[in-house]
Amino acid sequence: MDGATTKSLYWQGVRAGVPFLLVVMPFGLLFGVVATEAGLTAWQTMAFSSVVFAGASQFAALQLMVENAPMAIVVATALAVNLRMAMYSASLATYLGDAPFLTRALVAYVNVDQSYAVAVNTFEDRPDLTTPQKVGYFFGAVTPIVPMWIVATALGVWLGEGIPPSMALDFAVPICFLAIIAPMMRTLAHMLAAVTSIVVALLLAGVPYNLGLLAAAGTAMIVGAQVEVWQDQRTRR
Repeated sequence: MDGATTKSLYWQGVRAGVPFLLVVMPFGLLFGVVATEAGLTAWQTMAFSSVVFAGASQFAALQLMVENAPMAIVVATALAVNLRMAMYSASLATYLGDAPFLTRALVAYVNVDQSYAVAVNTFEDRPDLTTPQKVGYFFGAVTPIVPMWIVATALGVWLGEGIPPSMALDFAVPICFLAIIAPMMRTLAHMLAAVTSIVVALLLAGVPYNLGLLAAAGTAMIVGAQVEVWQDQRTRR
């Protein structure tokens, strides 16, 4: 019975992940095109997408590489952009911490923004789910997303400049993150952190090597954490 239930949760996850293909496909295509135009070989581009699985940090690192930024800045920026993955992992650990080590390792490897967003929202709304059911749902959510990211990157590499500018693939980047972030704006801390990151990023947009992005991310995390501490103290009183 549990196996059947876990299987049904897997397919629920698949259905939750499928709508994200509308943005993952053009996002991956765009990275494939931009990476090859920047001078990466097809193998390097595919390895980049197959190992990192993080479009935002891939674009940030690629831009800095094109600008011949110091490698330390490239690595620091990619790590800063991907720092959210560490927070995702900490959050998922509260739900999947009882899963076997290899399962948790695989979750960490394939975890992306979209799978985290739909999984955590479901886990919060359905606290009665068992760990195997949660694992099934999570892997269902990544099943359509991760393979399509790799396939879309390969198509971008193959088609290259054959993709007409009128397709405006770059629209997928902001839409993708808006679709992820909007449902997660549930608390004052979330909203203030988001607003802070936007304001600081715009104010520091002219800073070289995208260092303004690092400052915006760090400031937003501090603001969000402080608001949560303030709210917790207020609740205790």
